[in-house]
Amino acid sequence: MNIEFIEEKLNEIYKELEKDVMKILNDQSLDKKQTNLRIKPYSSAKQILQNALDSIKMADKIAKKSLEE
Repeated sequence: MNIEFIEEKLNEIYKELEKDVMKILNDQSLDKKQTNLRIKPYSSAKQILQNALDSIKMADKIAKKSLEE
């Protein structure tokens, strides 16, 4: 499995998520509650992607270890 490629693509996604979050943060028409509600899905998405990457790395590590044995 090409972990570096997956990490590269996820980093691209993170950058896009950050751009969207910055747009929300810079929107002066939103109050604090609205801002937090709009940002929450982005933080959840980022956390899900990070967990997925961790799972992929763990699965790859286990697969490599079992191939060595």
